[in-house]
Amino acid sequence: VQLQASGGGLVQAGGSLKLSCAASGSIFRINAMGWYRQAPGKQRELVARVTSGGSIISADSVKGRFTISRDNAKNAVYLQMDSLKPEDTAVYYCNANIESAYVTSKEYWGQGTQVTVSS
Repeated sequence: VQLQASGGGLVQAGGSLKLSCAASGSIFRINAMGWYRQAPGKQRELVARVTSGGSIISADSVKGRFTISRDNAKNAVYLQMDSLKPEDTAVYYCNANIESAYVTSKEYWGQGTQVTVSS
């Protein structure tokens, strides 16, 4: 099982970016999917997470600006980021809890995609 993330880049403050992440491999079921981020010198933190049933949790710092969504048919999760701020600059990681043919349940991580917001 692999997670492939894309969509990062450089944007000015107030701009928008959309991150995408798709899971592939021997997948039986995908439970929660989400996005985390890690800024230089800081710990990795949850940005937003969505369950298979559509329940969403998100960090207070991104509420009203970031929107998480998923497409179960494509095994994909997205993060629409609007009104970006310089403090959103970080490496963003896709995460998913996946049941495969060989593993009952495991957390998988994507490779990380850099988001840089200039002031």
